[in-house]
Amino acid sequence: MQRLTISLDDAMADAIDGFMARNGYTNRSEAMRDLIRGAPLPEAPEKAAGLECIAAISYLFDYEGRDLAVRLDRAQHEHHDLTISSMRIRLDHRNCMEVAFLRGPRQRVEELGRAILAEKGVRFGQINIVPIRSDHSGHSDSHDHGGGPHRHDTPVW
Repeated sequence: MQRLTISLDDAMADAIDGFMARNGYTNRSEAMRDLIRGAPLPEAPEKAAGLECIAAISYLFDYEGRDLAVRLDRAQHEHHDLTISSMRIRLDHRNCMEVAFLRGPRQRVEELGRAILAEKGVRFGQINIVPIRSDHSGHSDSHDHGGGPHRHDTPVW
């Protein structure tokens, strides 16, 4: 682990202390690590395009909105190679919340996520992306969890 020293103005330090108090952090280092983990880190475009990732796209939408539910389903179906799963909950007679889980090349996952969030009638959307290193070897571990071949998607930090 490396130690970094940074200087912040009083207002920024107070904002971090407020974040810590609201979220139950006991030290600034852990708070800063979580803030950085949640921030998009700039990468060279040619590198970012080829990175694998896993993502959760969450959004609220109006179920009654002109075939919106069908369009959202179609977008995921047309990208079945990226879509792992989705879950939809009904909040009231009109509003639904959905979470779609995606895996694949980061650029394609981001494009699909942005397309879903751009649909008219989608509100409160967010894309959470975790870069991964995928092991597609189909190996079997010595661990006792079914014994069959499987893949590993290890977060990259």
